[in-house]
Amino acid sequence: MTENTVFKERIRFPIPTRELARRWSLVREAMQAQGIDLLVMQNDNKFLGGYVRYFIDIPAEHAYPVTVLFPVDDEMTTIFHSSAQNPAPPAWSARGIKTRQGAPYLRTLHYTNHYDAEEIVKVIKGRKDKKVGIVGMGLINAALYQYLHEHLPHVDWVDASDLVDEIKAVKSEDELIYVRESVKVHDAFASAMPAIIRPGIYEYEIRAEIKRLLENLGSEEQLIMLGSSPAGTPTPHLDTFFQNRQLNSGDQILIMVEANGPGGFYSEIMRTWCLGEPSQELHDLWEASKKIQDFAASLLKPGANPPEIIDQVNRFMSKTGFPPEGRLFGHGQGYDLVERPAFVKHETLKLKANMVVALHPILANDKAFACCCDDFLITENGAERLQKTPQELIIL
Repeated sequence: MTENTVFKERIRFPIPTRELARRWSLVREAMQAQGIDLLVMQNDNKFLGGYVRYFIDIPAEHAYPVTVLFPVDDEMTTIFHSSAQNPAPPAWSARGIKTRQGAPYLRTLHYTNHYDAEEIVKVIKGRKDKKVGIVGMGLINAALYQYLHEHLPHVDWVDASDLVDEIKAVKSEDELIYVRESVKVHDAFASAMPAIIRPGIYEYEIRAEIKRLLENLGSEEQLIMLGSSPAGTPTPHLDTFFQNRQLNSGDQILIMVEANGPGGFYSEIMRTWCLGEPSQELHDLWEASKKIQDFAASLLKPGANPPEIIDQVNRFMSKTGFPPEGRLFGHGQGYDLVERPAFVKHETLKLKANMVVALHPILANDKAFACCCDDFLITENGAERLQKTPQELIIL
């Protein structure tokens, strides 16, 4: 069996090599402009570990750290949790990777913290790199960062997150194909819920059915937050550990699915299903959340500044009788469940065409909880809502 055959058999939705080459070229141009010799990045999960996948189209999983060294003038070096004699990833899966290194390092084994760091130091010393950028400073663990600084004191270390984020946030035509497929997976979940939600079923059973459906449609990883409650009470927005309630007639259930689709791109959707007529309080909050989302979406235009959008949304909320948003009501999406640009006061990336953002304004009181959540593609003419699922309370 040839390597090409193995690749096609083993990887369900590979990104085209031309797309990887586009990313590498753009990043190297930016590195040259800033005089950066090498980028260092490390991720250990899919949800918020998109840098590694962006460069090699192989995700980090299960909290096992994966390191990528990206030179300005050569192919990459990777360091995976594996052995030096048989390093991961498999050779047939490695595109743009010149050297695969393996070491048995795990963060729960503190005495292995230097294993990956030693390999990074060898590469940088061997290349005689003078200026090295770290991508995702907050994702680099303290032991690795300390070791690199102690053993490479003459290297000029810089935070290169902005450099990569500026490129990564704007989706190519190839990437948008996968984004739209991810959205279709979420729409399919929503359309299937009337066949699953019923009195007597437990919340965790609903979650299990959703996961099975999503994975069959090409999703790799899912964050499923849901909660149910009697009509006239706020529906909780709960993590999996708390999803143990049994549904009754007249209940309402809120489900938020944040999953990646074929190819690894994330999108998200939130809706509420009702086993009976919804309360007036829930109806009113739902309509208000939808109006706030519509207003925020109207501001998504190339050149717009996220902190200014926050201020405008908060003023709109105050005028309609709601307190200002105190959490993250919107953010970019791609290989990360939450990526830049984010609608927080310290965001510096301005909006550009072909960015994808999720908007999810939450409204709650002692009788109801509502959130209309969808993804939007920023175009030259404004924002396009990507989901096709109706923006309404769904009565079963």
